[in-house]
Amino acid sequence: MKRILIVILALIVNFGNAQDFHFSQFYAGPLNLNPALTGSSEQTRMGINYRKQWPGLDFDFNGYSAFIDHYSFDMRSGIGLVVNSFNEQNMSLNTSEVALLYAYNLSISEYSSIRMGTQITYARRTGNLENLLFGDQIDVFNRGINPNTIDLLQQMDPFGYLDFGFGLLYANPDFWLGISGHHLNNPKMMHVTSSEFEFLPKKYGIQAGWQKDIGSRRYWGDDSERYLTIMANYKAQGVFSQFDINAQTKYDSFIFGLGFRGMTSKSEMKNYDSLIGLFGFSLNSGIVIGYSYDWMLSQVGANTKGSHEFSLRYQFLAGNQKKRGQRDRVLKCFDYTF
Repeated sequence: MKRILIVILALIVNFGNAQDFHFSQFYAGPLNLNPALTGSSEQTRMGINYRKQWPGLDFDFNGYSAFIDHYSFDMRSGIGLVVNSFNEQNMSLNTSEVALLYAYNLSISEYSSIRMGTQITYARRTGNLENLLFGDQIDVFNRGINPNTIDLLQQMDPFGYLDFGFGLLYANPDFWLGISGHHLNNPKMMHVTSSEFEFLPKKYGIQAGWQKDIGSRRYWGDDSERYLTIMANYKAQGVFSQFDINAQTKYDSFIFGLGFRGMTSKSEMKNYDSLIGLFGFSLNSGIVIGYSYDWMLSQVGANTKGSHEFSLRYQFLAGNQKKRGQRDRVLKCFDYTF
């Protein structure tokens, strides 16, 4: 039964209208979330993300992401580079991506702005379909698996394609709201079949966040740095939609958080939900470290043993903006979350 479960989940993630791999710490990979977030810290920023999904299965899923972006005050623009790799071990399905991003910052008042971003991605997919399990191989009466099948599936050759995305973002020091679109050219991502599943469905997202400074003397009697941040992320792709909400508190250098993820489908698939716990550090040097664990609420959660995720970011000022007549950066709400 475990082998059957592996194949079902693999097909859901990799072939079920090709839903993108996701990170629970979506705010820790801002360039994957919305191209308009490129340069949003108004500093030079780099980071890495790693996710190990469903380690309880014999073959699990792994996601790696690395990014760097920089903001130019003279050009009012952010530029960025992202490298991603997502793989599933059972069928050796692997997607590798390299993306270039650009965002322009348009000020609409002293403390608010609208950012417009775009990205172009080159992706390459490979896979080995020899481990697929078909219905005629399942022996219900003997509770076994037959080695032979009458179903024939063409081998999956390496395949590359170009991908395009866009994003808009409104932000002020305490609040942000963004919309994004990915795979707008509906790229062909494989050639093992002759159906709609060859093409990567468009993905649309809405992101929002709010941050409150609760570190004043009025609350605590000292000048310690304390924040409360609430972030939400909704995305829809093909027949799937997903909603993530996360609340975090920052107490000096410590970060604690709790999140919830709900995933729905237009098909008869059940809703797969997770609770997400987060712990991390935000250091004065500009380094932010985060670890999170997903606890699945569905019936298959005990078998999968959840998911582990790690993030590391470092941001610093490239040049002294005050000497160029620039004010302090507006997006203080992206200090440690993004």
